[in-house]
Amino acid sequence: MDCTYRKPLKIHLVTSTESPEFTHLARALSQSSLVGLDAEWKPQRSHQSNFPRVSLLQLACQPGPRFNPESDESNASVVFLLDLSSIPLPSIWELLKELFVSPDILKLGFKFKQDLIYLSSTFCSQGCDIGFDRVEPYLDITSIYNHLHHKQLGRKLPKETKSLANICKELLDISLSKELQCSDWSNRPLTEEQKNYAAIDAHCLIEIFNIFQVKVAQKGFAAGNSCSSISELDSSNLDLGLKGILEKPDIGNKTVRFKLCEALDIIRATSYYSQCLPEGVVSRVSYLNTMPMDESLVKIVRKYGEKILLRECDKAPKTSKKKGRKRSSVIVDSREKRLDDIGDWQGPPPWDLSLGGDGYPKFLCDVMVEGLAKHLRCVGIDAATPRSKKPEPRELIDQTSKEKRVLLTRDAKLLRHQYLIKNQIYRVKSLLKNQQLLEVIEAFQLKISEDQLMSRCTKCNGRFIQKPLSTEEAVEAAKGFQRIPDCLFDKNLQFWQCMDCNQLYWEVMSAYLFIFLTPAYFSFWL
Repeated sequence: MDCTYRKPLKIHLVTSTESPEFTHLARALSQSSLVGLDAEWKPQRSHQSNFPRVSLLQLACQPGPRFNPESDESNASVVFLLDLSSIPLPSIWELLKELFVSPDILKLGFKFKQDLIYLSSTFCSQGCDIGFDRVEPYLDITSIYNHLHHKQLGRKLPKETKSLANICKELLDISLSKELQCSDWSNRPLTEEQKNYAAIDAHCLIEIFNIFQVKVAQKGFAAGNSCSSISELDSSNLDLGLKGILEKPDIGNKTVRFKLCEALDIIRATSYYSQCLPEGVVSRVSYLNTMPMDESLVKIVRKYGEKILLRECDKAPKTSKKKGRKRSSVIVDSREKRLDDIGDWQGPPPWDLSLGGDGYPKFLCDVMVEGLAKHLRCVGIDAATPRSKKPEPRELIDQTSKEKRVLLTRDAKLLRHQYLIKNQIYRVKSLLKNQQLLEVIEAFQLKISEDQLMSRCTKCNGRFIQKPLSTEEAVEAAKGFQRIPDCLFDKNLQFWQCMDCNQLYWEVMSAYLFIFLTPAYFSFWL
């Protein structure tokens, strides 16, 4: 899917602790009660003896109004990209350590424990012996999704966790591209596409949480014992301490009803008032001069809050428990090279006339290159997708053989099925869909003409009805199925309809595709 993130983001790349961006980061963290966390690293082959080195840490902050009341940023989120390849890691260890354990900042993540393990290993390798061992308070996006969709009593939680892209599509109605997830994040400088991808990955966590927070307020997800806000505590009472408050008659009964966790409000408020220390009193150096959470966040943390704790066993790469002789690295490398060579196209395709084919290219795109299928359809190429969402290799083999297609994939494991490899599988090497399209066109020497553009349905791969429809005919065909924008009624456009799924298209879409896809194709050949 293409990335169609609607909100423009304020993105700051932090490459030095002496830069204005770093000062901006420290200030934003001090004024934020909500931070989205994510990390990127260079992909590595399995069975490595060391954890990968984290190259980029993303921090999406949602500052409060006090961040800059006179600026448009007062209610806007901002994303900081910490370039861990450029910044001396010991210089930011204290800041991140304090952020991860600050009780005033709720941290959001998507399966962030793995990121934290790699992050801790990266910092330890650069002289920070302790690394990181906890994130608290924390809330995982998968937990938020489950709370939103499986609140009914007796309804079991799904066994399989949804991807972040699927959650964003369902909750935010945005398409989150994951093409760059496996790109080389150790290369510098980062491309603009990588920066945008990294920023959106962190910022969408805050967007999802904001929806959850609204639901909590509307539906009373956090209903239960009422909690007193910090603002209700008189400053004179704070000076008494917890014991004095409990013994004071006029408020003792109210305080005794508090749960143990609610005493954190008093402790947090006390720590806030103690920031104004008398001259000569020594206090611990704090990198984040944070403010307490507001009451709504405190309630959510109490009811739904989690924490990530790393054990000693988490800090060492897992080793295989299978017995047997360790394979030589030379043998492993030669095998992987052989698989890469097999992935290159080496013979006539099954649609070749010499093999009894009909001469029309036909492909099957597995789930790893499913987006490529839509691009191929746009230029008139028959590109099918697997019948099931998570097909087994056997299913892909059967569908490929029966329909006389070439299987397009990025999965090296499929190359091990020798009976499928010959003339019926091609391993796509490019990451971006536009580049994948050009790669396939070159590898198979496909001839694309203007007449082929938008001759197939991008939704189902079906063919269009040959005779175009008028506006009136299209409106009648779309009733109860598809809404045609009102702005098209007075443009005297022609419409085409898919014969299989009945999806309607109009010529503006064809012109758009011709403008953006065809130049890329022709420039490739020129």
